[in-house]
Amino acid sequence: MDQREKKPLVVLTGPTAAGKTSLSIGLAKRIGGEIISADSMQVYKKMNIGTAKIMPEEMDGVPHHLVDVLDPEEEFNVVRFQQMAKKAMEEIYERGHIPIVVGGTGFYVQALLYDIDFSSHEAEEEYRRTLQQMAKERGGQYLYEKLKQVDPAYAAITHANNVKKVIRALEYYHETGKKLSEHNKDQREKESPYRFACFVLSHDRQELYRRIDQRVDGMMEQGLLEEVKGLMQDGYQRDLVSMQGIGYKEFFGYFDGTVSLEETIEKIKQNTRHFAKRQLTWFRREKEVIWVKKQEYGHEDEILERMSHVLEEKGIWQQ
Repeated sequence: MDQREKKPLVVLTGPTAAGKTSLSIGLAKRIGGEIISADSMQVYKKMNIGTAKIMPEEMDGVPHHLVDVLDPEEEFNVVRFQQMAKKAMEEIYERGHIPIVVGGTGFYVQALLYDIDFSSHEAEEEYRRTLQQMAKERGGQYLYEKLKQVDPAYAAITHANNVKKVIRALEYYHETGKKLSEHNKDQREKESPYRFACFVLSHDRQELYRRIDQRVDGMMEQGLLEEVKGLMQDGYQRDLVSMQGIGYKEFFGYFDGTVSLEETIEKIKQNTRHFAKRQLTWFRREKEVIWVKKQEYGHEDEILERMSHVLEEKGIWQQ
């Protein structure tokens, strides 16, 4: 497809606590954009503090999509994200605006940007149930070791506790005899159907970790403990996909009386730092990304100037 025929798309991604939210509002106001969240947790209602969800008063009039729309009981995955995001994009284009995809879930961003096809590995129910049973009986680490044997590259970017992703990769190998890491690599090499710019916002590691610790302390002050208690009182079970998010799952030990509150908070900080590290590893493997290192800029306006310049150069937006 001719580059000029492609529709414009802007992506702003990067690790958690990098400052994407504030920057995305400034960018949307500057270029006439609407924001689509590529965050696997901010999509859920009632989960505001632990997801660092943007609140309506912070949106500054900029329309946001895929934020606060699903019940915590519902499952949200990359296929559903892709479907919902495409629908939002159609509406945004109809209004003559530019979609800005914002969030740190790299796989979601990639799936949308390169229109990855997931229909080729709709899993066999029977095998999936077998793997789920194995995880219950022998633990997630057992499945993770199996994954390391058949697809070490995918295992390297997946946490052993993310049983859902481990099962998906094992399913794919079982069905096709091929590695999911190779399938994803092939899909990544597809040409994007969009005229796009993908910005990765980052800090130096020490500053990023400081910001993460500060954010978690702030969440506790805002009432994160009460938020998680409230969800459990409303009947949301701890095995739900939503309740397995960082900032929620760590409290179960505290509620069971096996872990102190101080240890719980430290665990959230540690898990968030590890998550940020995995996010950065993911973004470094991606092609066609533009790194925006925050420490190289004095003010957010300078970053917006640079981004605007890139968008003009790529023919995505004109002043």
